[in-house]
Amino acid sequence: MLSSWSSSVAGKRSAFWVNIKHVESRGGGGRGGRGGAALWATVAFSLFSSDEDKRDEAQRKDDEMILLLKKAKLSVYRGQLQAASGFLHQAVALAHQTGNKQAVIYTYSLMANLAYVQGQLDNAEKLFKAAMSFMLSGGTPQDDNAFIEMSLKLASIYAEQNKAELAEHGFRFCSESLEAKLQKTIDLKAEEQTEEEEALRKETRLLLGLCLDSRARYRASTWRLDQARKDYEYALTICRQEQGETHPQTLVLMNDLGTILDLQGCHDDALSLVQQAVDLSRSAGHPDQHVLLGNMAGILLHKGQLDDSVRFYQEALGLARQAGDQEAVDKIQEGLKEVKKKREQGTKEEQDAAED
Repeated sequence: MLSSWSSSVAGKRSAFWVNIKHVESRGGGGRGGRGGAALWATVAFSLFSSDEDKRDEAQRKDDEMILLLKKAKLSVYRGQLQAASGFLHQAVALAHQTGNKQAVIYTYSLMANLAYVQGQLDNAEKLFKAAMSFMLSGGTPQDDNAFIEMSLKLASIYAEQNKAELAEHGFRFCSESLEAKLQKTIDLKAEEQTEEEEALRKETRLLLGLCLDSRARYRASTWRLDQARKDYEYALTICRQEQGETHPQTLVLMNDLGTILDLQGCHDDALSLVQQAVDLSRSAGHPDQHVLLGNMAGILLHKGQLDDSVRFYQEALGLARQAGDQEAVDKIQEGLKEVKKKREQGTKEEQDAAED
């Protein structure tokens, strides 16, 4: 099964990469799109009057909108997605009524992400496009990181919808825009950069890594393994340089690249890379260590090292049960069944050879 172990952590990887601050951290203008106050400050605080007695109807609606957004976030945290959707619809209506464009964009992006995790891809696509349209009309440049991140999510939606041309175009737009943006910073010496410029450079590079990671998974799913391998290698280089050797996302990428190498028949290279990831995960306390161990067990299975494979599968199984990761438990058990099947085949072949 293609990238079976990688899929166990696919939903978590974007959180490891970079926390793009979307529109809440900047408005449309300014260098690199960083102008403006943080959205939450804008929504939650800047609209409050210093004199509560002078609040008007618009202020009351702002207060109500803030409360609805908080309720929506709490509902998502509790897994109450339908309730969250209801709160967000009320919030965006209030944002439109008060003419708060940043709040409209922010709420649309939350609604889009919620629709995406619920599998409502068509709805998520429409909501992301609506948010992006408001951003552009407000003066946000197309190379703004928040705009590019939404474009990346659209490309991922098109990939899941099997709209190959749109997916490839979207991934290409994101990667080329980020590469061009980073190229402008190459001639700047580190000591000449402000803290804000350095933070933007790092954020931009990590977003490029996320883009490459997403495209690699898409290309792997369509069996374009050479292209997927190149994207994973570049993404891994970025993550190592920006996040460090033991960062969770670095280990995830080592695991994913190992999966591709294994599928290409490069079992020794795959084992070496994943073994390194496993060793680092033990010292760093990686939350998905059982996924890495399971992948290594699968590679050992493909190499015919069945005893070693069983040993690592058993270790992975215990950790997966401790973590409550039923999906991983099921995959590990499938791997153990495959080991048993291989052993039975080997025994039968030995018996047949003896009879001959």
